[in-house]
Amino acid sequence: MADEVILLDFWPSPFGVRARIALREKGIEFEYREENLRDKSPLLLEMNPVHKKIPVLIHNGKPVCESMNVVQYIDEVWSDKNPILLPSDPYQRAHARFLVDFIDTKLYEPADKIWQTKGEVQETAKKEYIEALKFLESELGDKPYFGGDNFGFVDIAITGYYIWFEASEKLGNFSIEPECLTLMASAKRCLQRESVVKSLPDPEKIVEFAFKIRKIYCV
Repeated sequence: MADEVILLDFWPSPFGVRARIALREKGIEFEYREENLRDKSPLLLEMNPVHKKIPVLIHNGKPVCESMNVVQYIDEVWSDKNPILLPSDPYQRAHARFLVDFIDTKLYEPADKIWQTKGEVQETAKKEYIEALKFLESELGDKPYFGGDNFGFVDIAITGYYIWFEASEKLGNFSIEPECLTLMASAKRCLQRESVVKSLPDPEKIVEFAFKIRKIYCV
């Protein structure tokens, strides 16, 4: 009997896109269900009653929540399907998880402030954002991907932010590439992957959505 795989998601989400990419990297067929986060479906509230957030992967009726937990679950359940997303070496696997935690703590907050504030608060946020990106660039080194020659766990995590780079630059009136040439080269490489292309919304729609967020939250 075939697996039933359903993904509850929201199209511009930098977190939801991670699950989409992982499923497509593994070649897993899934049903995509778009959520209205202002009017959440009964299914989302049932499957993620604690956080009530997307993405939620429902595999044969059982929910898996939190984006990188979902990615790891996909990697483990379909371990027979290439590519393997998490490193096999325990130290490298632990370091990959550390970098993902860094991405979600050190990039998310300043990115949020870039989109939703202005003036000194936004300027400080831009500096923090670039500093975090420079650290990640130092971790990338001269490798094509964080996974070395292979697109992997950390690359999937940060690609959720890559898709928002253009919106962040326009909202903050700054440019990332001159500060992080090597990282941007890897970002472009990631964004050209078939699994990523098929998972991404139109970049112009993300920019438009970002400006709507700014209108709502920016004083």
